[in-house]
Amino acid sequence: MPNLNKSLDRPLYTQLYEYIKGNIKTGRISSGARLPSIRNLSSHLSISKNTVDSAYQQLIEGYIESRPKSGLFVIKYEEQFLFPQSHSPQRFGDYEKFEGVKLDYKYDFRQGKVDQDSFPSATWRKLTNQVLNEKDIFSYGDQQGEPELRLELAKYLYQSRGVSSSPNQIIIGGGIQQLLSLLCLIIDSKGQSIAIENPGYDGARAIFNHHHFKVKPIELDDNGICMQQLQQSDARLVYVTPSHQFPLGIVMPIANRMNLIEWANHVNGFIIEDDYDSEFRYKGKPIPALQGLDSYDRVIYMGTFSKSLLPSIRLSYMVLPKPLLEKYQTEFNMYEQPVSKIHQKTLYQFMQRGDWQKHLRKMRNIYQKKHDVIFKAIKRHLGDNVNIIGENSGLHILLEIKRDDTEESLIEIAKKEGVKIYPTSKYWMNFKQLRFPLLLLGVGGLNEDEMEQGIKKLSNVWF
Repeated sequence: MPNLNKSLDRPLYTQLYEYIKGNIKTGRISSGARLPSIRNLSSHLSISKNTVDSAYQQLIEGYIESRPKSGLFVIKYEEQFLFPQSHSPQRFGDYEKFEGVKLDYKYDFRQGKVDQDSFPSATWRKLTNQVLNEKDIFSYGDQQGEPELRLELAKYLYQSRGVSSSPNQIIIGGGIQQLLSLLCLIIDSKGQSIAIENPGYDGARAIFNHHHFKVKPIELDDNGICMQQLQQSDARLVYVTPSHQFPLGIVMPIANRMNLIEWANHVNGFIIEDDYDSEFRYKGKPIPALQGLDSYDRVIYMGTFSKSLLPSIRLSYMVLPKPLLEKYQTEFNMYEQPVSKIHQKTLYQFMQRGDWQKHLRKMRNIYQKKHDVIFKAIKRHLGDNVNIIGENSGLHILLEIKRDDTEESLIEIAKKEGVKIYPTSKYWMNFKQLRFPLLLLGVGGLNEDEMEQGIKKLSNVWF
């Protein structure tokens, strides 16, 4: 988009020549790039073909070349041909070069990764192809989410988590953070206080900060969020992960869940229940979701398919209590649905046929086996040098390292051996140094042999 000015003394073809030459020399038009044809560029800029041809003829003298039956291309050049970065605009290639210096981690214990080899790709592809043949698939979808999917979700949530809702209360969203942002608008967060677990999910905390909540950190005890601190705060909203507290892995007992619901009713407030990792519980009896225990309509329930299916599908859901549902449907009914209608329809077919329950049973077995493997590997190679925290459920564990060191130092030492592990300090507000470093290891994305070898390398470099 050159700014060609007919009132200048310089001819238009000279202005165009200098513009293209400058962009080639700064890297904005990359080495080997194909230029538009004379006809297309003249039409795009509303100038004559002769003007474009004259500019191109000048560029052929050192900057571009004409290839028979192919077109005009920037001549291949070496990096030193470019002007210094300090004297030129940012080049498009810089990002790719930056990405290229990333270290290659053979053993990446990232939290949130899933066992992608176990995803039923053939079934999903078959169902997607069926959905693409439906008549209305290429039109806009329902703003709240496809009705048939919401019906399947309502049945599944009742059967698996005790969540009592109608399909009308369910809103489909593109991830927990997107739904939290929408919820902040519904609640009208300006000036309000919200209590959060400390430590807790930093992604939720960021959303609340961006929506100008007064965020109140509440410490945890052995049963989850500390009720005494919560009662002493001025908050009438609280965000909790009771099924598998993130990141410490505490499972909130049913008595504490009832106390939390009574608190919300007493202060005329709401509980945001993020049912994180609820599908993957390996020991003990399942405890119903807070929402299913609530008789006051005080719980906003949230869940996602990112861990149980695939993160890339970006499909989550929120169950609104009736008072907030009325406000959403009145004031936010113009908001378009952010999740692909194709994915929603495919997931509906996947659930309705029974493939979802089959897949979930399979993944529970796989992740439980991975848990067993990593625990044995830790005991074998790290022994009494570490403590394991949060081992009863979910897709990650915490390792307390009995070493007089910092988490940053331990992470850097592991990096040199191709092992990527993750800090936990970012999950605290006003983090204070713990007695021993606490590090996070995800178990979903590595196979059994990789976990064994990764833990062995950690033992070698740390101890």
